[in-house]
Amino acid sequence: MAFILISLHVAAAAPLSFTGTNISGGEFCHPKPGVPQVYGKDYIYPSVNEFNYFASKGMNVFRVPFRWEVLQPALMQPLDPADLSRLKAVAASATDRGLIVILDPHNYARYYNDVIGGPKVSDAAFADFWSRLSTEFKNNPRVWFGLMNEPHDMPTADWFNAAQAAVTAIRNTGAKNRILVPGNGWTGVHSWVQSGNDAMLKLTDPANNYIFEAHQYLDHDSSGTHPDVESATIGSERLTAFTDWCRRNHKQALLGEFGAASDSKSKAAVDDMLTFMEKSPDVWLGFTWWSAGAWWGKYMYSIEPDNLNDKPQMTYLLPHLHGVPLVATYRLGPPV
Repeated sequence: MAFILISLHVAAAAPLSFTGTNISGGEFCHPKPGVPQVYGKDYIYPSVNEFNYFASKGMNVFRVPFRWEVLQPALMQPLDPADLSRLKAVAASATDRGLIVILDPHNYARYYNDVIGGPKVSDAAFADFWSRLSTEFKNNPRVWFGLMNEPHDMPTADWFNAAQAAVTAIRNTGAKNRILVPGNGWTGVHSWVQSGNDAMLKLTDPANNYIFEAHQYLDHDSSGTHPDVESATIGSERLTAFTDWCRRNHKQALLGEFGAASDSKSKAAVDDMLTFMEKSPDVWLGFTWWSAGAWWGKYMYSIEPDNLNDKPQMTYLLPHLHGVPLVATYRLGPPV
């Protein structure tokens, strides 16, 4: 009996429009006033080869962390020319091939450990930073502006005021780029409402081109510091309330950080979460995994390839990446 080859596209929700990863390294330094950070020694930005590798897997959006203090060593003063040049080159190397770059000041709503909105770091200083940065990138719509990584331990009203000041400053430059607005409370999905983030609904954007950025890990305390996930369905469980909140308030979101280890339970939990998101494309525009980057070494969530070999997590992300169809091939009947 002859055999028949059948190629099946698995019936499932389509991948989200924007799927990718963080590429870490720019945030690895710990700046101190008056102490210059050395590029290539204290911090590093993504390489062209990294963008090429991840794009070949179907990723099209990349969150690029950096330190505010490195890019702007003094408040209300010009951006550092050398670091700005590096960051612009990094962005161009991705956006020139149609990819999206999210600029991410990875500072937790601090500048040299002083909180935004406090006596040392005013909302005006934060707005000044974003005015200068958006001016440099406003002609490249493939660059998105992530206002800040994980504000925390501050009044939500203070974070709202800072975020609104930054959005207003960005639009005053004429920039129409998409803005990603995090919430307070580490921008955690699981605690979004409890952290008072209803206040963020008051934000106004003249360009009406902002979405919320939220983060969610799958370990028992949602910290992303443990290898074990809470359960195989913890992702969808933790995302449900936030997804409903967005839908009720006609808002959209991107999952800016999530990650898990390489065991089978973690695989199931990630698949459950991403499948849940794919069924809610009215809310979820996409995601960026935490994380990739050449300096991670043996970090348990890293998807940086090892001597050109895929990490296990990359294998189970593939069905959820934009433009990579999940195809299974079956043989029916024995060969002749």
